[in-house]
Amino acid sequence: MPTIFAPTDGRVIDPGNAWRALLRLIGIAFGALLLIILLFSCVARVGTGNVGVVTYFSKVTGETLTEGIHFINPLKTNNEMSIQTQTLKESASVPSSEGLMMSLDTSLIYHLNPDHAPEVFHRTGVGYEEKVIEPTLRSAIREATASHSANALYTGEREMVAKQIYDKLTTDLNQYGIVVENVLLRDIQLPATLKAAIEAKQQAEQESLAMNFRLQKETQEAQRKRIEAAGVRDFQQIVAQGITPSLLEWKGIEATETLAKSPNTKIVVVGNSKNGLPLILGQ
Repeated sequence: MPTIFAPTDGRVIDPGNAWRALLRLIGIAFGALLLIILLFSCVARVGTGNVGVVTYFSKVTGETLTEGIHFINPLKTNNEMSIQTQTLKESASVPSSEGLMMSLDTSLIYHLNPDHAPEVFHRTGVGYEEKVIEPTLRSAIREATASHSANALYTGEREMVAKQIYDKLTTDLNQYGIVVENVLLRDIQLPATLKAAIEAKQQAEQESLAMNFRLQKETQEAQRKRIEAAGVRDFQQIVAQGITPSLLEWKGIEATETLAKSPNTKIVVVGNSKNGLPLILGQ
C-alpha cells in the first residue's frame, strides 16, 4: 500500500491503521449496545398490585416476582397478573322454581391468589375472567334461583340467594386460585304482570295487618273500659255497704252543729220526721 505524505506538517498517514481504528470503535460501540440491551433484559419490573409469573422459553417455571424491580435471567420472561380486588358485573335471564324467567343483575367481587398465579397462568393465561369466572358465575346464579320462587326472590330471600351463589363460587373458583370476596344482587326484574300481582298481594297483606292491628287495639280498649267499669262498680258497692242510717244521722248532727256555730245562722227549723235534722235558715 502506498504511503501518503501530508502536505502541511509532514506526517505520514497509514490508511490500514485508520480503518482498523475505525472498526475497533464500531466494535466497542456495538459491544456496549449489546451490554446495555443485556442489562435491560435482566431487569424485570412488577407494577403495584401485580405479581410476576416467570416463564423460560414459554414454559412456566413456578417462580413469581413481587412488586418492584428484579434481576432475572435474560432468557426468562416476566408476565404480570393483577392481584388487586376486581368487580365483575353480570346481567342474566334466570329461571325461578316455577319456570318464570326474570332478569338478575349481580356483582362478583374477587381477586387472584398470588400463590396460585403460576398455576392460573399455565391453565388459563391472563384471560381467566372470560374463560373461567364468567361461565362459573352464570351457572351459580341459575342454580341458586332455580330453587326459589319469583315471589320469594322479589321480596325476602335475596340475601339467601346471594349466600348460595357465594358458597357455590367459593367452592368452584378456589380450585382455579380465585378468591371470592363477596356476591351482591343489585337488582331483580320480574315480568310486568307478575310484578303487579306480587305488589298487589303485598298491599293486601299490609292492609290486613293494619286491620288486625286496629281490631287488636279496639279489643284492648274495650277490655280497659270493662276493667274500669268493674272497678267503679266495686267501689260503689263498698261505699254503699259502709253507709248506714246511723252514720248518715251522725253526719247530719255534725253538719247541724257546724251550721249552728256559724255567726250568720238565726233560725233553726226542725224536720217533722223522727230523725228529721234541723234546717238552718240565714238572717
